[in-house]
Formats: sequence, C-alpha cells, structure tokens
Amino acid sequence: MSVEESLIELLKGAGWFFVHPLFYFMMVMSLAYGYARIKRERKTFHTRIEDIYDELQFTYSKGILAGILLSIVTFGLGLSLPFGMLIIIAAVTAICALTFRQSMLSSAYTLGLSILAGISLEYVNPDAIDQVIPQLSFANWPAAAVLLGLLLFTEGMLAYKTAHVRTSPSIVMSRRGLPIGQQIAGRVWLLPLFILIPGQAIESSVPWWPVLSVHDGAFQLLWIPYFVGFGQRVQGSLPIVSIKITARRISVLGIITLLIAAGSIWWTPLAAAAAVTAVAGRAFLTWKQRMNDNSAPFYFSKRDRGLMVLGIIPNTPAAGLGLQIGEIITKVNGIEVKNEADFYEALQKNRAFFKLEVVGLNNEVRFEQRASYEGEHHELGILFVKDEAPALAETAAAKETH
Repeated sequence: MSVEESLIELLKGAGWFFVHPLFYFMMVMSLAYGYARIKRERKTFHTRIEDIYDELQFTYSKGILAGILLSIVTFGLGLSLPFGMLIIIAAVTAICALTFRQSMLSSAYTLGLSILAGISLEYVNPDAIDQVIPQLSFANWPAAAVLLGLLLFTEGMLAYKTAHVRTSPSIVMSRRGLPIGQQIAGRVWLLPLFILIPGQAIESSVPWWPVLSVHDGAFQLLWIPYFVGFGQRVQGSLPIVSIKITARRISVLGIITLLIAAGSIWWTPLAAAAAVTAVAGRAFLTWKQRMNDNSAPFYFSKRDRGLMVLGIIPNTPAAGLGLQIGEIITKVNGIEVKNEADFYEALQKNRAFFKLEVVGLNNEVRFEQRASYEGEHHELGILFVKDEAPALAETAAAKETH
C-alpha cells in the first residue's frame, strides 16, 4: 500500500471519532445529568449552583490531554481491539450512562464487563460468533486486559486532578433528624483514544511492533470517543480529601489489574481474571468509601460557633470573596453569627459595605470585605447548612396550615 493510501486510511480512521454515536449520545446525557443536578439543587436551595452546561463543558474538555497521552502508550504497545469489541463497549457504556450514576461509567465496568461479555460469547458459540458480532473471534484478550489496567490508572489520575472541582452541595436528614450537608461529585471525561483494529489498511514494517500481535499482522487505526466516569458522595470530610484518597486507590487498582493483564500475555485465562479484579475491586472501593464516610463525624453540620460554607453560587458577590467550601464565617460586620437569621441581620447593619471574619481550612482567621452595590442580591450567594431541612420545614408548615 502506498504512503498516500495509508494517509487516506488514517484520515478515515480519525473520522470515526465524529460519526461515533456515543460522541453525541453522551452530549445528551451530559445535559441530562446537568438537568438532574439542577432539579435536586432547586429542591433543596431554591436555586441552582452551576448552569446546565457545566457537565457538558467538563466532559468534553478535561480529558483531552489524558486521552492523547494514553493513545501514545497504547499505540506504542500496539494494543488492538476487534471492531465487535468496540460495539460491545459502546453498548455497555450507553447502558451504564442511563443509570444516571457517573460511577458506573468507570472503565472497570464499561471495559471490564465488555471483556467478560466477549469472552463468554466466544466460549458459548465460537463458530458463529462473528456472524453476531463482527471480528470478535479476532480478539486479543491480553491486549484488552492491558488496556483496562491503563484506563483504570488514567481514571484515578483524572479523578485526583479534577473530580473534586465544583462539587454539588446537598442537604439530607441524619438519623437523629438533623440536617447535614453533603458534597456530590459526578464527573465524566471524554478520552480521544486511538485504537488498532484488525484490518488490511496498514502493515507493520518493523519486526518488533506491534508488541502485542494483531490478527494477520495487518491493522486499521480508529480514533474513538471513550468515556470514563467518577461519582462519589462526601459528608464526613472535605471533598478534595475524600476524593483524592479514592482516586489514589483507583490508580493502585489499575496497576494491580495491569500486572495481572501482563501475566495473561503468557497465560490467556488471566485476562478474564484481570477483568474480574477490576470490576470487583472498583465495587469494593465504592463500598469502602461509603462505609468510611458514614462512620465519620458529619463535617458539614451546624456548628455552635459560626456558619459553615456549604456552597458558593457563581457570579454572585460571594464568588469574588475567595471563600471556600468548608470554611466557617464567625462574624459579620463585627457581630457574631450562629445561624442564617443572625448572618443576614448583621449584613443589614451596613448596606454599603460588609466585612466577614472567616476561619479558613487551615484553622487560621482571616477577614474578607467588600462594598455592597445597589441591586445586588442580599443573600450574597453563600449556601449554608440550614437550621431545618427545607423539605422538613415545608412539610411542617403544610401540617400547621391544615
């Protein structure tokens, strides 16, 4: 095949990225996730935090560099997946996305379950398998398992860097009937991933590449949208602390999966073991984090002294003050505050200017001050843990009216 023909085939492979149904399906799902979040926030706080496009913008921007770096690694190793596996992965990803739990979009589930499904289909009906799913009999399961380990490691790195950014606040009732705050992280990243599939478009001209064999030694290069998700609820600590711990554990799970997958190069059944390890390990990490979080003292709860910041609404006076989630406002205009009524009453003492005494995340006291302008919203845009959960208060008011 000539150089020109090879370049044409490469361009065709790149074009798959923009015609892949999952690319557009996840756009719709990102907007749906944003709508569901706003609906929950309005129910609790009667306002939204970020707009409906936040999830969409995050998904289609934050994973690009990671996808390119991972593609360099996978291309260097010569990892290949048959076209039929790409179909299974897309179907499993779509099903997981429809659960509205971003944690289900972990590569442990989307690729791990796809590997197990592919191996099962190959075992049940090896003769007719390609009639149902094209090229599935060409699958190199060790290569798929190695890719799973690499994706899990990448997932941990992405979660460590960005999953704690712009978490969504929520308020629930504790077992003692007291309102407590939570932070909910639900993030998805698009990884633009170059994948080799068996084909006749390109042939290797060097004996040492691809490292892992492709069926018949010839391949095509496809550029596909691969989606990785992360979801976590945090109520026992700051979200950045809890999420980074989970993220490190996911990366370790990725390394363990990768080591088992490397063993499958010599003994293929270990590829299935790597997939099972990824699925079971990721489910265990979710359970472990939830148990640890439930057993910890409530972090976002009403304090005897001051008001804890549960959320900051963008484009409000509070957004420019440098306040962070988890900080405590102890005084407003020199007046000690213990609840929201105290806070807004003290705020009205000086309509042209306000000064806040804040206990930072480092337990050091600092002061934030700002002029107030006519027409600005009087509530500044700070969300606190309520003295009484909104839903409970509305129920009580309804009972009194009747």
